[in-house]
Amino acid sequence: ERLRAAFFRPGRGQLVAAVLLALLGFALAVQVRANTAESQLQVARQSDLVRILDDVTDRTERLEEEARRLERQRDELLTGTNQEKAALEQAREKERVLGILAGTVRAEGQGIILEIQDPEGKVTAEALLDALQELRDAGAEAVQINSVRVVANTEFVNGGPGRVLVGGQQVSPPYTFKVIGDAATLASALEIPGGVRETLKEKGAQTEVKQMTNVTVDAVLPLRENRYAKPSRDS
Repeated sequence: ERLRAAFFRPGRGQLVAAVLLALLGFALAVQVRANTAESQLQVARQSDLVRILDDVTDRTERLEEEARRLERQRDELLTGTNQEKAALEQAREKERVLGILAGTVRAEGQGIILEIQDPEGKVTAEALLDALQELRDAGAEAVQINSVRVVANTEFVNGGPGRVLVGGQQVSPPYTFKVIGDAATLASALEIPGGVRETLKEKGAQTEVKQMTNVTVDAVLPLRENRYAKPSRDS
């Protein structure tokens, strides 16, 4: 009876011990992950370290250029002699950018084509999503997988061996990513030690990356009709 009571009604000391053990386990897990990442960098070749550094530098330069572009737009709107024209051009540019982000218009530009062969059918939705995230982190501006346009809310679901549902549509290997962005940066991001290509190789997949001067993303998503929103009379 005392054992049963101790088990089902733990005392304050037991609860404190359980919390401390949980915190200790979490701390150990974080430490292991940190040590793993650090060890990967320690054993990486010099060429891999240079590629990682170049990737970080490229991302920094892109962010700085974007900041300068926004500052120029602000100055044009505040001090330009033709504010109405500048505002109209900004609105058109914003519409174009939003259309690309929403996947409702075609896009073209330099980029890469990533092809993933999966002869053993072991590439999962999670693996494809990891590849997409790596490309987005490297500055991907528009992405298409096989015949499916990929946007921010596109879902990836496993549909069985050798089958993945992307945005509700079934795609099968070979999985072909058409990606628009800085071609060199995108390609370098896939080569980072312990990254996408190594993970896919462990699953028995073969990958090929081609840097292209022009990539066309021609899959588009239909415009959704608003059910509740409508233009304001004051607009």
